[in-house]
Amino acid sequence: MFIINLASTVVLQKMKQVSLDRRIQTLFPFALASLLALGTARLVLESLKSNHSRAFRLHSRPRSHHEKHRLPVVVSPEDRMEEGCNVFEGKWVWDNVSYPLYTEESCPYLVKQVTCRRNGRLDSFYKNWRWQPNGCNLPRFDPLKLLQMLRGKRLMFVGDSVQRAQFESMVCLVQSVIPQGKKSLRRVPPRKIFKIEEFDASIEYYWAPFIVESNSDHATNHSVLKRSVKLDSIAKHGKEWEGVDILVFESYVWWMYKPLINATYGSPGDVKEYNVTTAYRLALETWANWMDAKINPHTQMVFFMSMSPTHLWSWEWKHGSDGNCFNESYPIQGPYWGSGSSLEIMEILHDTLQQLKINVTLLNITQLSEFRKDAHTSIYGERKGKLLTKEQRSDPNNFADCIHWCLPGVPDTWNEILYAYLLKNYQNFL
Repeated sequence: MFIINLASTVVLQKMKQVSLDRRIQTLFPFALASLLALGTARLVLESLKSNHSRAFRLHSRPRSHHEKHRLPVVVSPEDRMEEGCNVFEGKWVWDNVSYPLYTEESCPYLVKQVTCRRNGRLDSFYKNWRWQPNGCNLPRFDPLKLLQMLRGKRLMFVGDSVQRAQFESMVCLVQSVIPQGKKSLRRVPPRKIFKIEEFDASIEYYWAPFIVESNSDHATNHSVLKRSVKLDSIAKHGKEWEGVDILVFESYVWWMYKPLINATYGSPGDVKEYNVTTAYRLALETWANWMDAKINPHTQMVFFMSMSPTHLWSWEWKHGSDGNCFNESYPIQGPYWGSGSSLEIMEILHDTLQQLKINVTLLNITQLSEFRKDAHTSIYGERKGKLLTKEQRSDPNNFADCIHWCLPGVPDTWNEILYAYLLKNYQNFL
């Protein structure tokens, strides 16, 4: 069974009529090969900080005391999404009063890769745009209310480095209301675990760039250049997902390095080249079978994030230009869909979720994120664990990162939408 806003389905049907620009097949690999290496370097550094990871086992502790003493969450009229509200269609509006919801200085858990202002970006406009749905409003994010809903529970983000940014965003959105000494961030590769002691809750991240198993599953030793995917294997990952109360999946950019991918299906030793779209469909079928077999719909909630768009070629929104996302300070106005977002992959995801027996909610954040050419880390991120040199920054056509996002920034909006759905599901459960 598949839960999706009807208006998003109409948008998808319209998108099918658009011809996917095949230039991505020759240009995308060069950008991804260098930019995805950032995630590897970052994870290496983080794993070195984890001195106590072996002794830390978050999910082994009993929770019965907190389950028995769960306090009700007060839901006000402002917290309720209006029936029929399509939060995925709207526009970005300037709001330097309410946004950003946190700052780089206020959140000690942000990694250097995403702290664009601290890394030298002069403009800060990208922090002050608020997503405004057409004809309705998103509920204001309330960190304490979210923690009350998460009491005694685990929220886990599963995916690649883009999904890791959403995890870091969520941690920053809630951490300010948690007293010192009552919160901690631990690294247990391939996981990162943010514990909230007072609520016996955790917000977690699990590295699985293809969702199914692959030779890139090691948290620090992996490469998109030599990717090989086990399309029918998911048990190793699945063990870590079992019993998690709220799962949020994402998988896209690692698939798009080249139009063909090495993979196995059936015989573990029989490696073949698959078309990426064929491989993606088989991988999602494996994931869907696991979901139907292992997820308890009465105690667990599952979400799937649609693809995070890239802005690698400025000629797509500025005719005649020859750049990328570098030096962009404002969102795109009007209709826009970049060639970096595959409609074929979107259709496969749509079809797979429709065939599921359990409820999985698609959070279709692609279109709203397409407008934000201004919000990527660009030359203000890292490469191989280090900030770009002066020489590298002077060559944005080769070194700008137009895949990952600055924080605070666009992933905060993804989490505002996730929060709205969690609140809605909580209301419906009551």
